[in-house]
Amino acid sequence: MQKTYTPKAHEIERQWFLVDAQNKTLGRLAGEIAQVLKGKHKPMYSPHMDVGDYVVVINAEKIHVTGKKADQKIYYRHTGYPGGIRETPYRRMLEKHPERILQKAVWGMLPHNILGRQMFKKLRVYAGGDHNHASQQPVALEL
Repeated sequence: MQKTYTPKAHEIERQWFLVDAQNKTLGRLAGEIAQVLKGKHKPMYSPHMDVGDYVVVINAEKIHVTGKKADQKIYYRHTGYPGGIRETPYRRMLEKHPERILQKAVWGMLPHNILGRQMFKKLRVYAGGDHNHASQQPVALEL
């Protein structure tokens, strides 16, 4: 009789990956980063556990979108007060907070529960080419 393998917490080995977002398409890159954060690239993947790896993304300011999204895409948030809907166009978000664009795209592709929040904490996004995770020795991940 075959039994389903479930990884134990002490068996999970996490790696650090470095992704360069320069000239990458937003949605395609976000989907592949989400897969690494979930751990779907590992043979020990289990949907009810966080077995994914850490991902450091650099050059988030140089990401691009296809079609007319650069002019038409709008990010919404709510202040919590009545009538408190706020909208930010893609271009203004790219100027002020380019790392949030990729963070929001990846967040939308992760589970929206406690497990997804654990996975999202392993994502580090930087607008420029510098990051402060050299001591973790991240391996370049070509997506």
